[in-house]
Amino acid sequence: MPKTSARLLSLLSLLQARRDWPGQLLAERLDVSPRTVRRDVDRLRELGYPIVAAKGPDGGYRLGAGSDLPPLLFDDDQAVALAVALQTATVTGAGIEEAAARALSTVRQVMPARLRHRVDALRVTAVEGAGTRPNPQVGPQVLMTLSAAVRDREVLRFDYAPVSAPDASDPDPAVTPPRRVEPHHLVTRGGRWYLVAWDPDRDDWRTFRVDRITPRTPTGPRFTPRDVPGGDVAAFVASRFQGSDGSGGWPCRGEVILDLPASVVSTYTRDGVVEELGPDRCRLVQGAWSWPGLAATIGRFDADIEVIGPPELREAFAHLARRFADAAAGASTGDTAPPPSR
Repeated sequence: MPKTSARLLSLLSLLQARRDWPGQLLAERLDVSPRTVRRDVDRLRELGYPIVAAKGPDGGYRLGAGSDLPPLLFDDDQAVALAVALQTATVTGAGIEEAAARALSTVRQVMPARLRHRVDALRVTAVEGAGTRPNPQVGPQVLMTLSAAVRDREVLRFDYAPVSAPDASDPDPAVTPPRRVEPHHLVTRGGRWYLVAWDPDRDDWRTFRVDRITPRTPTGPRFTPRDVPGGDVAAFVASRFQGSDGSGGWPCRGEVILDLPASVVSTYTRDGVVEELGPDRCRLVQGAWSWPGLAATIGRFDADIEVIGPPELREAFAHLARRFADAAAGASTGDTAPPPSR
């Protein structure tokens, strides 16, 4: 039988792992009697852990919520994962940078020396994506309000700020009616927060930027949730950023062969599919909002291009070629220096 202190830690770890534990099952997992489990539960209560007991033949134990946060128990992998998550909180856009730093300091202080050294060696610098603007910050209280409405399945009302500052021709925001939606998911993508919701006034699904939302109270009434198109909220949100209606894909998609290594092309391709055809040749399937836009995106690679299809992409390349030729013909003839390769 393990020592009392080690057994208490094992019991606490089990109680944190799932919501309800039958007493007999706990006894079997700890290799002790149900009477010993009851004594150990009493010891944990004396240490400040609010453990709720259910009576009856199928009675058991549950780690409840208390007014004060008791000491938590993490294994090594959990502690390292927590340290990484807290260090990368600066790019979540949730406005919790200072709180995350204080939480990391608190967790570090109670770590054993061996684990503290591992965490101290793990220094993560979170950097915004190249070429992107700083992500707008979202207040933690707004996130909590939206999360509660999603959890409780309550209709949410909110004011939705315009993308840019309103001008004199815009409606007065004071008299603009609030939006009314059935909130289903709160997601984060690229450092920004979005609310996925069903809009009954527009009879369609909508994706709202959370940094533009000002919730109104109270919420309600309750609603019966419906399935997100496709059943996968991550795929649904990704499709919205690819210009589709939820059925998937960009409106324009083409296939080409580039005289470049696949490793080079994949580095600069975010949503495309790159297939290696040889050491210096690859196939690229890419999408965009328009055919000229797709041709321009592919044309940025300094390599020969073979268009596989469709014909619209080939016509877009011809259209851009004429436009670029006209631009070159109008250039100054005195400048004969070749353009940079990159």
